Amino acid sequence: MAAMAATADISQPGISPQRSRTDVADLAIAVACGLALLVSALLLALLPAAGHLTSSCDFISYWATGQQLVHHGNPYDPVAMARIEHAAGWAGNGAYYMRNPPWALPLAWPLGLFSARAAVLPWSLVMFAVLAIAVRMLWTMFSPHTRRIDLLGYAFPPALLCVVMGQTSLLALLGLVLFLRLHRTQPFGAGAALWLCTLKPHLFVPFAVVLLVWIVVSRSYRILYGAGLAGAATCLLTLWIDPRAFVQYLAWARTSGITQQPVPCLAVLLRRLIDPAATWLVLVPCVIGCCWAVKYFFDHKNKWDWIEHGSLLMLVSLVVAPYCFLFDQSLAIPALLYAAGRFASRRALIALALLYLLVELQPLFFPAPAVAYWVWLLAGPAWLAWYWIARRTEAAPQIARAPAPASA
Repeated sequence: MAAMAATADISQPGISPQRSRTDVADLAIAVACGLALLVSALLLALLPAAGHLTSSCDFISYWATGQQLVHHGNPYDPVAMARIEHAAGWAGNGAYYMRNPPWALPLAWPLGLFSARAAVLPWSLVMFAVLAIAVRMLWTMFSPHTRRIDLLGYAFPPALLCVVMGQTSLLALLGLVLFLRLHRTQPFGAGAALWLCTLKPHLFVPFAVVLLVWIVVSRSYRILYGAGLAGAATCLLTLWIDPRAFVQYLAWARTSGITQQPVPCLAVLLRRLIDPAATWLVLVPCVIGCCWAVKYFFDHKNKWDWIEHGSLLMLVSLVVAPYCFLFDQSLAIPALLYAAGRFASRRALIALALLYLLVELQPLFFPAPAVAYWVWLLAGPAWLAWYWIARRTEAAPQIARAPAPASA
């Protein structure tokens, strides 16, 4: 009887005789993820008390934008924005602006009701909640039975940087995850969720091209209806808050000079190496990526799966984006979790943990700005390379994706 009981225990889902002990992969994941979560928690605890941390985060641009909106000012006025940000302790030159499209302004408006120190921690906690919701939904979609791969999502270094900096890339991640979850059963809701992705439209160009082609081929026009309604509603809300928002944004875009910023991504590096004055060169990788994406779609049209094929598509979109910061790479989480849970060998998981540690420890061991630039620039291609290698050196599948719920 005892032997039969032991056999029954081993056969239960989630229990494997080969995973009875913590192996090197589990240890590497625990160390990399634990360090990332610990450092992020310490920084978040210091945010309200340390004014210089609050003013040095990207959050300060969202807060200053909210201040202008609440007081019916121009959120792209260089003099007013610089005055507000410098009064809050920001030490940079000129003014720091919210670069999202104008329809994102309603997100910043509530921040104008509070001081910077009062708003910074709640804002970051909201971003962490968004991350947790997105990762939890992915975990549910992938139906895990063995390993806690979701920890790799909660502790993804670019995502935690997004939380600490107060960036909005995690909202785009939530939109992507909602689309992946709802596109089969609730296409209108999936389309509405895509509005969140338009907060960072430059990160989705090849993905968006294939999405439009897929909508036409599959006649999934309810996705377009949902996206159109959500976009129209937020544009109307934006105009109610600031009737001149779009005009002001276009005027700022023509004179901002952000095209000359040394953004750590391949498109900007290409332009700097060939001709720094030729700003159109940043579009070359994106155009090439779109051409590849369309071919990739038609090669897999008959068995297209947005979770499987969309994972590679999203990683390529990040690599060829006209500009992309490290925190924007939070959008790689669905692809990495999918590959880590379904295909990756133990060696591949160790390699992924080492990539996490490289990104996390770079400021400590390689503080020079030049080194940081190259670490940030190569991180995006590194996630893509890891995904590609993990798919081709896959172990036996560890998790099975949960079946899609039946349509109502």
